[in-house]
Amino acid sequence: MDPINVNIQNSICIRGSKTLYFDPLEVKATHDADYIFITHSHFDHFSLLAILELKKENTIIITPKDIIEELLSIGIQEEYLVIVKPNQKYVFKNIEFQTIPAYNLHKKNHPKDAGWVSYIVTLDKVTYYVAGDTDVTKEAKEVKCDVAFVPVGGTYTMDCLEAATLCNLIKPKLAIPVHYGYVVGSVKDAQVFKKRLDKEIACKIFMK
Repeated sequence: MDPINVNIQNSICIRGSKTLYFDPLEVKATHDADYIFITHSHFDHFSLLAILELKKENTIIITPKDIIEELLSIGIQEEYLVIVKPNQKYVFKNIEFQTIPAYNLHKKNHPKDAGWVSYIVTLDKVTYYVAGDTDVTKEAKEVKCDVAFVPVGGTYTMDCLEAATLCNLIKPKLAIPVHYGYVVGSVKDAQVFKKRLDKEIACKIFMK
């Protein structure tokens, strides 16, 4: 089984010593999540149904503050919720992660003052960057990671050319395009992204 899987949009699963999900959406019931990370509250990134399909008794849900009330309303206990804000570092027993702001530069869809985030997570000595919905910001340009999940669909985020430029700058070992084929963007955007990457950066496209 591939330790990395992308379902749709930013719905990502990483399996290792712990099982991590990011922005799960339209998933099958597994109830195996150790940690569920939510980048922001838009419907294509935050699904109560998906969380219920994945959570087990002691799943930790990591999220910005604006969806806490909805999580409490479905019976998630406060002790299993971690409220995050940008530019913070968090260390747990099995993983460590930091947040950076995720926002648009010239669009109003994802304002910086909303407090939405990208995650940089280290699990089993591998560091993953999950950009969420963002443009190529000054914070994104400073990311250090082994694996980068970056949006390529454009309209609400960076597009495929901008995403490739970002990855060529931060130089992950593996780049994985996300955020296409659901609301905006297509597999062609993912393919263009792959072609524009420097040759030393591996790329994997998950077909939706």
